[in-house]
Amino acid sequence: MREIGIQEIEDIALGAALLGAGGGGDPYIGKLTAIQAIKEHGPVKLIDPEEVPDGAFIMPAASMGAPTILTEKGVGANEFAKLFDMVSRYYGKPVYATMPMEAGGVNSMVPIAAAARLGIPMVDADGMGRAFPELQMVTFTIGGASASPMAFIDEKGNSGILDTVTNKWTEDIARAATMTCGGTLTIALFCMDAETCRSFGVKGIVTRSEELGRAIRHAKDRASEAGLTPEQYFLQFAGGHKLFKGKISDVLRETRGAFNFGKVVLEGIGEDKGSQAYVEFQNENLSCVVSGEYLATTPDLICLVDTETFMPVPTDALKYGKRVLAVGLECFDMWRTPAGLELVGPRYFGLDTDYIPVEKRSARKEG
Repeated sequence: MREIGIQEIEDIALGAALLGAGGGGDPYIGKLTAIQAIKEHGPVKLIDPEEVPDGAFIMPAASMGAPTILTEKGVGANEFAKLFDMVSRYYGKPVYATMPMEAGGVNSMVPIAAAARLGIPMVDADGMGRAFPELQMVTFTIGGASASPMAFIDEKGNSGILDTVTNKWTEDIARAATMTCGGTLTIALFCMDAETCRSFGVKGIVTRSEELGRAIRHAKDRASEAGLTPEQYFLQFAGGHKLFKGKISDVLRETRGAFNFGKVVLEGIGEDKGSQAYVEFQNENLSCVVSGEYLATTPDLICLVDTETFMPVPTDALKYGKRVLAVGLECFDMWRTPAGLELVGPRYFGLDTDYIPVEKRSARKEG
């Protein structure tokens, strides 16, 4: 167990924005939500899944909807108490702890704010190890856990509990409610016991986010100490595979069905000068194509970062002329199983390719 304060929040938000693979919301909005809660209620206790008592009840908290809309609306301070009270009364048991369901600039922060305001600990685990656009896309679905009963509330106070027959039905009905309520909701879903969290959660994700954020902030200093270029240090620490370096020449973006859809086109710079690449996204980046060849696809992480600072660039912040480095990160092992690929593989998202791990695709390019 350790405590999360304001400095930890800064690093977690930054690292989680990288793991968000372009989605998961704006880290600035997420930080504001968490920092204000910490200022008002004090630090949050972060506990390992093994520290959760047997039989204890964990209620993950998240924001649902299009990241662009969330940037405009933000996450309120008063929804958590009502949300958690609804869930506690429904199950007839107290909520012991909360946890993130995905990594991302906002959804790594929402549970911190909830934990601070409710005086409960947060578990160092999530259900993705990254961000995905649909709520059934979690490792707990592979483990047979149910997303519902799922509680939701909007900033106006509209609230309810969904009880559905499958996790995909939870996604579809909740998505319709999200659209009706203005594009974003605060939700509680996949409520679980300690054993489920230990068996199927992506453990240590909050700590990994914090370490990545700290490494990004200090990349230039630490690279010099290690005798590496900042880019080499960043790729080494993150475990990243370099896909393409380019300048954004075009961005196509639309909000449809409470998702951000789009494509960003890159003109090569440096060693990639003369080549072109593009990245397609649905909230999160789904594929990276260089000179007509797939170099990375979901469920591996495709991250765009600033070429000088290595700060993550989410899909809603992509702008013409910005210079970015496209980096592939290896996903959590469970996503590479047949059950994982059925949920989040490239063909689920309509990409005409089978999944090949990013380390193999990028090695073919380097070779």
